[in-house]
Amino acid sequence: MYPAHFRYEAPRTLDAALDLLRSYGDDAKVLAGGQSLIPMMKLRFATPELLVDINGVPDLGYHEVRDGALEVGALCRHVDVEFSPGLGSWPLMASAAPLIADPIVRNRGTIVGSVCHADPQGDWASVLLALDGSIVAASPGGGRRVIPMTEFVTGPFQNALAPGEIAVAARLPVPTGTPYGRYLKLERRVGDFATVGVAVALETVGATVITAGVALTGVGANNIKVIAAEQVLAGSALEPDVVTEAARLAAEAARPTSDHRGSADYKRHVITTFVTRTLESAVAVAA
Repeated sequence: MYPAHFRYEAPRTLDAALDLLRSYGDDAKVLAGGQSLIPMMKLRFATPELLVDINGVPDLGYHEVRDGALEVGALCRHVDVEFSPGLGSWPLMASAAPLIADPIVRNRGTIVGSVCHADPQGDWASVLLALDGSIVAASPGGGRRVIPMTEFVTGPFQNALAPGEIAVAARLPVPTGTPYGRYLKLERRVGDFATVGVAVALETVGATVITAGVALTGVGANNIKVIAAEQVLAGSALEPDVVTEAARLAAEAARPTSDHRGSADYKRHVITTFVTRTLESAVAVAA
C-alpha cells in the first residue's frame, strides 16, 4: 500500500522544526530514522498531514557524556552505538545494540525514535527502564523538560510528548559502582521482534549490588520495569537464593499472552531462564 497524502518539510534548524510542529499539532510526525513510522504510514496506521524530517538538523547525531550523564542524541543510529568504543560504563547498551532488528534497520533507525514509537516489543525502552534513563523534550521557545522513562511511555504506541515537542535526546546516569549489563532476546529468527526480551543492569561494590535495573520486552502492553526484582537485588550479594527470587519476581511481573510466538507459560519460563542466566553471568564476571 501507499501512504495517504502528506506534506513533507526538511527544516535545517531545531527551532524551525519546532515551529512546524506547533503549527500542525497532532497532525504532524517527526521523521528521524523512519524504520517504524514509514511502514505504519504505508499501512495507513499513521496518516500525518505533515512529515517533519529532522535529518538536516545539526548536532543531534551524538552520544557522549554531558553534565554527568550519557546523552544520546535524536539522530544517533543503532549502528553508532553498536560499534561505539565508549560504552564501557553502559554494558547493557553495548549488549542490546547488535540485537536490534537487522543491519539495514540498525544503519538508519534511531534509539530515541524507537523509544518514542513505544512499541511494546521495542528493545530500547526496556534498556532505558533498566538504566533509569530519561528523555529530553524540546519545545518552541527553547524550553526543555526531562521526562523519566518510567513516565514516558503512556501506552502501546503512545508517549508523554506534548503536541509541538520533539524528543532531542535520551539520558542515562553515569554509574557510581562497577557496571554490569546484559540484554537477552528470544526471537523466532534474526531480525524479528522479541518473543521475550530481558534487560538487566547492575552496579556493584565488591560482592554487593548497590543498584539494579530489570525490565521486560514483549510480555505486556508496555515494556515492564520489575521494581520488586530490583529491590531484592539491591543491597544483596548475588547468592543463589537471591538470583532465584529475582527471576521468580520478574516472571510474576510479566503479562504475556498466548499467541503464535508461544504460550504465556512458555514466555514466563523464558523470563525466569533469562534473568537467572544473566545474574549468574554477572557472578562469573565478578569472579
